[in-house]
Amino acid sequence: MNYDWLGSGVYFWEYGADRALRFARDQQRRGKVTEPAVVGALVQLGHCFDLMDTAYTDDLVSAFREYRSFVEQHGQMLPRNADSTPDKKLRRLDCSVLNFYLESVEAHGVPFDTVRGGFVEGERAFPGSGIFQESHIQIAVRNQACILGVFRPTVQAWTRTWTRTMRPSASGSCSSRAGRAAASDSTRIR
Repeated sequence: MNYDWLGSGVYFWEYGADRALRFARDQQRRGKVTEPAVVGALVQLGHCFDLMDTAYTDDLVSAFREYRSFVEQHGQMLPRNADSTPDKKLRRLDCSVLNFYLESVEAHGVPFDTVRGGFVEGERAFPGSGIFQESHIQIAVRNQACILGVFRPTVQAWTRTWTRTMRPSASGSCSSRAGRAAASDSTRIR
């Protein structure tokens, strides 16, 4: 798709089985799928263009300038991120810049296997919060050999376990048991 945030690839939510299921159900409401489902995967990031690391986001400043120059030289219009929501979910500009940059560095012998990025999305979790309800980390797998295996996650069981074990302790932090429950449904390794 020309609007996928991280450019070309097979997309996964990192530790986001519930978010993936919500997305699948939304696709069902839109008539794009008949039966929503979630597939878990064990993904080895390999050579990752990790947008959670400033070493990579710094590269995007020059990548954008080069892409804009390329578009202008070819008499084209620069794509725009758009949507009716404030988070502009249709990321055509981001997709184009990332694809342009990653394809150009690959042509010089530096292929990236995956792209990883965090996205602030949705409504605020509560008034005044800096936490947003649909924020997540996504991984775009460009080299499918990095998908080591797939499995069927137990989304509903995981959600119930999470709800039961995520009780604030007296100090206000979450119990360690919840960390183990969350880690048991891992979808990524480094």
